Amino acid sequence: MESLAEVDGSWIAALVGGFSFFAAAATSAHAILRKLDSRSAVAWVGLIWLLPLIGPTLYLLLGINRIRRRAIELRGGVPQYGRGTRLRDFASRRTTRRVPEALRSLHQLSDRVSQQPLLEGNEVIPLFNGDEAYPRMLAAIAAARSSITLSTYIFGNDVIGRRFVAELAAAVQRGVQVRVLIDAVGVRYSFPTILWRLRRQGIPFALFMPTRLPRAMPFFNLRNHRKILVVDGQCGFAGGMNIAAGNQLKDEPAHPVRDLHFEWRGPVVSELQAVFAEDWAFARRERLVGPVWFPRPVTPGKTLARVVVDGPDERYDVLRRLLIGALSVARTRICIQTPYFLPDATLQDTLITAAMRGVRVEVMLPGKNNLALVDWASRAQLANLIRWGVRVFFSPPPFDHSKLFTVDDGWCLVGSANWDPRSLALNFECNVECYDRDLAEAMVRFFDVRLAQSQQWRLADIERTPWLIQLRNGLARLFSPYL
Repeated sequence: MESLAEVDGSWIAALVGGFSFFAAAATSAHAILRKLDSRSAVAWVGLIWLLPLIGPTLYLLLGINRIRRRAIELRGGVPQYGRGTRLRDFASRRTTRRVPEALRSLHQLSDRVSQQPLLEGNEVIPLFNGDEAYPRMLAAIAAARSSITLSTYIFGNDVIGRRFVAELAAAVQRGVQVRVLIDAVGVRYSFPTILWRLRRQGIPFALFMPTRLPRAMPFFNLRNHRKILVVDGQCGFAGGMNIAAGNQLKDEPAHPVRDLHFEWRGPVVSELQAVFAEDWAFARRERLVGPVWFPRPVTPGKTLARVVVDGPDERYDVLRRLLIGALSVARTRICIQTPYFLPDATLQDTLITAAMRGVRVEVMLPGKNNLALVDWASRAQLANLIRWGVRVFFSPPPFDHSKLFTVDDGWCLVGSANWDPRSLALNFECNVECYDRDLAEAMVRFFDVRLAQSQQWRLADIERTPWLIQLRNGLARLFSPYL
């Protein structure tokens, strides 16, 4: 006859087993029904069933996008300036007629997926590394008369970060309206963080999605990766550059980082400001409205530009669709520069198809990456691309964080997003597409200079790689949906 303890133990085991099965079944069903990427769905379902209780818990914490409803609710009251009448004078049929015939289908696609206007009259100045970007950004802040908005992923508590704090504090003292938004994960790249300096100087700031455990753990992967500075609503800076001493190469930092940023003037600056206003409303529930933040735009240049906003909310998958569309319309040449390259199966097929159509497809990656696991996973995907004609190059040190995408020397996309699942599915990103042959050709010249310094990676190089390294890279590739 079984003892009472044995009976109780069997009941507990049965309950735990039943609960584990129910949890696995429920979370698997959610992943199958809600995950648009089949590879991500398969990966999560496998993890859920291979790790009883642990797998479902990880999925509940990291796999479910809980932010969409909250983002829509918080941003619902924020004016959509680009979608209203405010910029109508700068987005007309005349603007569309200025788009080259070969790129009009891409313009139509971008118009529909982004729901942002293509605006004329913009001026764009490329800024290379912090050596060019930071002095112009600091000078703009020093000259501010009415408002400053700054959004960044990393705000280093270093010599560069302290310069920005000093100029922002001086602006506050002059009576300028200042708002600073920093991602709650990115701010931790420095210890201690820059926050105490901002607080001590009386600079209004907010953290995007604070990750105070355990309640905020589900949002840990959903980060604001945008880099935007707007001064007086007229002068803007946006691209891929954080605020950190490593970008100031002339100072010979311990960990140098090459990067690419842009200064913007014209109607597109109002759209950059609107992106910040939505994020600020999300973080602080404060609406930024009126001429202090949104003066009437000026039109100093000739560039046609459109802000392309992407994120794990109502703008999900915007950027990925635009990338696929741009690759599909290319006729002669595609140039891609990115620090993190983990394109999904559809993007890989589109790259291969372009190369097989006779398009010159060139991808430049950093030879020495700051994220080893991402680098390993990326290298595991290259053989198939190279086999079908995509040319891959590795640039020499220092680490290159630049992001650039050009098509046929007439169109370019710049901004904060990388070619990886984190940027295309998890992060909030801000990019700008430009229809301007002079700008695109200048960016291609920049690309070609760096290309001449880089090493082309061929199938023979992959075949000579020791099999243990190839196995390591292949194992890292299995984690691509989570990188």
